[in-house]
Amino acid sequence: MKEVKGKCVIFSAPSGAGKTTIVHHLLNQDLGLEFSVSACSRDPRGIEENGQDYYFLGLEEFKTRIAKGEFVEWEEVYTNNFYGTLKSEMERIWRAGKVVIFDVDVIGGLNLKKKFQDDAFAIFVKPPSYEELENRLRGRSTETEEKINQRMEKATKELLFAPEFDYILVNDDLAEAFDIAEESINKFLTKE
Repeated sequence: MKEVKGKCVIFSAPSGAGKTTIVHHLLNQDLGLEFSVSACSRDPRGIEENGQDYYFLGLEEFKTRIAKGEFVEWEEVYTNNFYGTLKSEMERIWRAGKVVIFDVDVIGGLNLKKKFQDDAFAIFVKPPSYEELENRLRGRSTETEEKINQRMEKATKELLFAPEFDYILVNDDLAEAFDIAEESINKFLTKE
C-alpha cells in the first residue's frame, strides 16, 4: 500500500495544563481534524475503551511493535510504561482526508515535530503559573500525593522545552485559549 502523508497538529503540555480540554474543543469545530489515538503499554483505567482512548497493547506487544518499527514515535514515560503513535493510525486519518491532531507529552510532541517538520504545527500549552498547575492537578482529586509530586517534578523539566514549539499558548482563560488555538491552527492549515 502506498504511503500516505498529510498535515498534523500537535498539542503538548505538562499534565494539568489543559491540553486535552483544548483538543476536545477543537475536534468539535469545523477544522477537518481527527484525533490520533495513542498506544500504551498500561491497562485501561476506569471507563477507558481500547481504540477510543488508547490502544492498550500491554508491555510485551508494545515492545514487539517497537522492534518491528510500527511507531512514528514512542517513549518510556515511566518505568515499563510506554506511550507512542502507531504509523497505521496516522495513515488511517490521512486516507480519510483529515488532519491528524495529537494530544501527547512534551517529548513525544518534539519527536513528532522533528519527524514531520513543515507538515506539523506544534503547540505547547502552558499553565499561567507553576502554582496554578499544582492547583489544577489537586483539583482533579484523582491523583495520590506521590503522583502529584511526580507530575510536578516532570512539569518543571517539561516547561523548559516550551521555546522549541511553534507556538506557546498560555491557558489562563479557557475561552480565550480556545479562540487562539482555532485561529493559529487555521493559519497553519491555510498557508501554502
